[in-house]
Amino acid sequence: MSNNELSTQPYKGVRDFYPTDEFIQRYIFDTWREVVESFGYEAYNASILEPADLYYAKSSQEIVNEQTYQLIDRGGREVVLRPEMTPSVARLVAGQARELGYPLRLYSIPNLFRYERPQRGRLREHWQLNCDLFGDDTLSAEVDIILLAVRLMESFGITQDQFEVKVSSRTLLESYFDKYNLDQEERKEALKLIDRWHKDEAARTQLEELLQSSFDLEPDAQINNLIAQLKELNVNNVTFDRTIARGFDYYTGIVFEITDNHPDNNRALFGGGRYDNLVESFGVESIPVVGFGMGDVTMRDVLETYGLIPDYSPATELCLIANSAEAIGFTFQLAEDLRRGGLRVSCDMTLRKLAKSIKHASKRSVPFVSVIGADEIKSRQLTLKHLDTGEEINSTVEDTVENISDFLLEQ
Repeated sequence: MSNNELSTQPYKGVRDFYPTDEFIQRYIFDTWREVVESFGYEAYNASILEPADLYYAKSSQEIVNEQTYQLIDRGGREVVLRPEMTPSVARLVAGQARELGYPLRLYSIPNLFRYERPQRGRLREHWQLNCDLFGDDTLSAEVDIILLAVRLMESFGITQDQFEVKVSSRTLLESYFDKYNLDQEERKEALKLIDRWHKDEAARTQLEELLQSSFDLEPDAQINNLIAQLKELNVNNVTFDRTIARGFDYYTGIVFEITDNHPDNNRALFGGGRYDNLVESFGVESIPVVGFGMGDVTMRDVLETYGLIPDYSPATELCLIANSAEAIGFTFQLAEDLRRGGLRVSCDMTLRKLAKSIKHASKRSVPFVSVIGADEIKSRQLTLKHLDTGEEINSTVEDTVENISDFLLEQ
């Protein structure tokens, strides 16, 4: 590439979404929205830019110190491209804490940025489904949020034997640290080591040296109760795992992770937990919260692993091809009429050879084409050709919407 040519490659760690990629992305987003809204969660959003100090107090120090995209604006303020959504939703709720009714179920699908080494399941930009239940301090909130996470997985065709829900508790861990008289700095270090337990053998040794004991945490009554309640709802893949700590500093109670059991993708997919003290850091009364974040990168990896990526289906259902200059006006008007009837229609007015126009429509996976010329204008009769099968349907202009809709429904 010469010095004056720009690269066609995206910035390292981010993705371009061509139509086939965007189709899969929209499938993931649409499925997320359908499921979470069936649970009564309502959509919200916030700016991608946040003040840097929003993350300094409560987020993982690794994210703050090593992974945030930071900049100084023209007013001299330090801002970041948000690395996570939880502090933002806590800020939003704190801003109208007295006006909002509780329990409050909120969700969003923001894009997030972290400067880290791109690898399978991790990029520098991703989208994430965030679900948070505010205002319920009972165990029912954890049951609700974990049930939602399980139903989301199932909605993509992933069965409970293919993934696992691993739960633990920050409260339980804090009591355990009390037993070994750890100070605050030692507790932070212990949480980091526990979070790395399965990834780094040295972390296990360091943790046991810090505790001066083996790490033998056992579940408490709350965790056993949580697992029992979920079993009553036919969620049978929940287990206690003492190594689930979650990396963020704001967690205060039950924490959980969903992991893939497939040997080709055996890893944590997403997780969350209870964080009851984050809202009060904005100067309002504490509001209990349970939530999780589910990323699009790991979700797509799971779908690919299990062969669940949907076949591409184009937006266009019918391409009208004008075969003469005199047919262009009629073709435009016909397309408008069919769109008003609910059909998705594109027009090819290039007046090139019909074979090329039809080949182009086929390459775009458009199911139907119809050539418009003097005969079609005079008779108002169309020949609708289905490109996959070669089948032709003779249709009046008025019946075209119904004929195409019926044919596609039968496929």
